[in-house]
Amino acid sequence: MRGPRASRKPAWGKLIGIALACAALAAAWRYTPLAELVTPERIIAWAKAVRGTGWAPIAVVLIYTPSAFVLFPRPLLTLLTVIAFGPWLGFIYGMAGILLSALATYYAGRIMPPQTVERLAGKHSAAHAGKVLRKHGLAAMTAIRIVPAAPFVLEGILAGAMRIKLWHYMAGTLIGMTPGVLATSVFGEQITRALEDPSTINWWLVAAVLAAFAALTYAVRRWFATR
Repeated sequence: MRGPRASRKPAWGKLIGIALACAALAAAWRYTPLAELVTPERIIAWAKAVRGTGWAPIAVVLIYTPSAFVLFPRPLLTLLTVIAFGPWLGFIYGMAGILLSALATYYAGRIMPPQTVERLAGKHSAAHAGKVLRKHGLAAMTAIRIVPAAPFVLEGILAGAMRIKLWHYMAGTLIGMTPGVLATSVFGEQITRALEDPSTINWWLVAAVLAAFAALTYAVRRWFATR
């Protein structure tokens, strides 16, 4: 009994290693000199500087892909896009960049050796996630984009390695990422004012948004757990 049960356990050592690597990258963006490059003040200055350049929209869309692979904070990049181009163009460019980076990670998973993917996610975890994604397709992909189970880049690699239908993957990414990007876009101007003057923050609005995301997260986690 112990043998089969043990074989069904995920590779905790590998998963912990991945988590530590991701945490190290995230900490580097926050606590090392790299943090000085992504302060709110610098974001606002960069956004205003690129606003009038003709190449800015293309550059913003393209920068999402390398940013995903190095775990650059995507909300900060979306905030820059919204500040530079306004809420609606910012939403369009931000979603275009996210979808392009999702496509890149998907095909990275398609060409990556299966053994490498198993080492990244753990053999049992990869197999289990693959079954859920194949069975529920669009719904499962939407769920893990709304409530990330892993870094964005790893989710894309796993989906590509498991040969998830491309339209399920892209549609799920579009639907799942829309709430967060739309919230940033709609409230982009208010966020900018809040960064410049924290006294202008509407705490009731912040609380409402947090409550909505908490309810959505809980509902998605419950759905995913039953699968």
